[in-house]
Amino acid sequence: MVVKTIAMLSIYAVPYALFMTGLITNFWLVLGLWIIMGIGKAGVGFSVMHDANHGAYSQNPNVNMYMGYLINILGGSAINWKIQHNVLHHTYTNVHGMDEDIDSGIILRLSPQQKHYKLHKIQHIYAWFLYGLMTFLWITTKDFRQLYRYKSRGLTKNLKNFNLTLARMILAKVLYYVVFLILPLMVLPFAWWMVLICFVTMHYTAGLILACVFQTAHIMPTTQYPEPDESGNLENDWAVHQLFTTANYSPNSKILSWYVGGLNYQIEHHLFPNICHLHYKKISKIVRETAEEFNLPYNSHPHFFKAVWEHAKMLKQLGRATA
Repeated sequence: MVVKTIAMLSIYAVPYALFMTGLITNFWLVLGLWIIMGIGKAGVGFSVMHDANHGAYSQNPNVNMYMGYLINILGGSAINWKIQHNVLHHTYTNVHGMDEDIDSGIILRLSPQQKHYKLHKIQHIYAWFLYGLMTFLWITTKDFRQLYRYKSRGLTKNLKNFNLTLARMILAKVLYYVVFLILPLMVLPFAWWMVLICFVTMHYTAGLILACVFQTAHIMPTTQYPEPDESGNLENDWAVHQLFTTANYSPNSKILSWYVGGLNYQIEHHLFPNICHLHYKKISKIVRETAEEFNLPYNSHPHFFKAVWEHAKMLKQLGRATA
């Protein structure tokens, strides 16, 4: 994990250092470096921050806490991420109204319980453009809206001081803009709009990668969208629920597994989120055998592009009014 952390942070930081120090000044080469930064941004999120905020990076809670804060240098918020991902997504996976990962407002229909609009008929076409905008929401309004929404729902009670948390979030956003936008605008020998194109390209690259990896784990033809009964209870217990709502892909790809932090073993991650992702491949053999023993689903696609194709088919299916 230490080696991987150094590698991922290097993919994110070294390109920045190369163009900020003037070692590379050709615009097209600089643009390529920003794209590499986008790849590194997603990689840090997958392989370092994700484990840390699940308490799975280290046995030392302080190490997990500080490594989890790396999401702040990616433009996000560790506080919000833990609530949205750890609490809501991992507890109520694919449950409409609870799992915010399947709630994109009216512009995308990501669950069959969501209201249908005419524009959803072509969402399998335009969704890919919107996916690239994911991290733009982090650096603009999403984190602030989330924090106040979570406060109103009583999900921030463990925060010692809400106003202090808000102030720290504002400071983190300001520092992010200073380092990754204002300083490049001041230092790089290009017109402001050229620097802005580089900044946007980095975010779009990271957003598209992040979305493709996470969406192919849950919004698939093989996964289900359980609905609670009148008492608010789900049909299956938590562990079985994860098997019905989650899918793996590319189990034999060492390179992909390394880059995405084992998230191609999404089933194992959902069952054992507090275990470091380096162990998922070995755990997967036990999970698959146990699922088969109890006649439970174990959804797995042979490779990543097959998973992306199946996700596209699911978007088209959900785009129909009768889905």
